[in-house]
Amino acid sequence: MTRGLFITLEGGEGTGKSTQALRLTDRLKASGHDVVLTREPGGTPQGEALRNLLVSGDPGAWSANAEAMLNAAARETHVRQVIMPAIAAGKTVISDRFMDSTRVYQGFAGGADMSLIDALERAATHGLLPSLTLVFDLAPEVGLARAKARGTTNEDRFERKGLPFHAQLRKGFLLIARADPQRCAVIDASQSPDDVFSQCWSRVEEAMQRG
Repeated sequence: MTRGLFITLEGGEGTGKSTQALRLTDRLKASGHDVVLTREPGGTPQGEALRNLLVSGDPGAWSANAEAMLNAAARETHVRQVIMPAIAAGKTVISDRFMDSTRVYQGFAGGADMSLIDALERAATHGLLPSLTLVFDLAPEVGLARAKARGTTNEDRFERKGLPFHAQLRKGFLLIARADPQRCAVIDASQSPDDVFSQCWSRVEEAMQRG
């Protein structure tokens, strides 16, 4: 059976990843693809429980190392129970965040020990890499304003870490994209939702053609 594609969406707060993940899912389903839409941290009951610990509450509740370990625990279950079985069955998996978020949020911006993150990644991903990673790029002050305007969620722990932290997030994601241009595509998230979707869909079509 043909292995399915694994597409991840990455970026800072308020960049529109979740909206575009839904739109990509709908377009792929309309094109006849069997799609699994998921997110990190989360994707399983265990992961969702850990998500609540990570994204809610006091911004200083966890050290960056502790955050990395919680993310890895959620990711290992997610990869083993959801992502790898779906890919093996020929389905397309779209995940709102994956390993790059840990590298940037906890590593580049948070200051976690990168050797720890490397070890956790090896254990949690079982060697799985995305076929395509869409990196949503947006000025952090714009993204934070968008996130605040939503006003419908208490998942604001990272949003409250301050503008300098979010400026580092942007730098970190762009560094990853530049270091791995075959996997990563930078998406200009400052444009209209329709224009952003056009960028995303173009990159997904290219990934599908590559197989």
